[in-house]
Amino acid sequence: MIVKEPVLKNRIRKIPKSFSWIDHRLVRQRYIESCSHEQSALYLFLVCVADARGLSYYADKSIMKQLNMDMNTLRQARSGLIKNNLIAWQEPIYQVLSLEPRVIPRGSGQMMSLAEVLAGAAGGGR
Repeated sequence: MIVKEPVLKNRIRKIPKSFSWIDHRLVRQRYIESCSHEQSALYLFLVCVADARGLSYYADKSIMKQLNMDMNTLRQARSGLIKNNLIAWQEPIYQVLSLEPRVIPRGSGQMMSLAEVLAGAAGGGR
């Protein structure tokens, strides 16, 4: 068994009680694989600035400045995160969403949320 030791023991990360954490399912359930670099940067930023309910009121202009993005890049990143069910947006509010469990249906090779699988099983399709 490998014993893990911190490189800098005086800098061990502590998750604050208020908010601003990243769910490990982002990697384990492969959400991150469907994100571009710009989407990942926007998601990380929103997780960091969101309140305990995942809400952020940062204006697009401020986000573009913080992430060094132009408007088109921000729009594409936001659209991709919405499509991947990672955020919701209704100007001026961004919401980082809870992560739904994801599964890979047999033979498809494509990740789907549990809600999508159940909808397909009920005849709702995809």
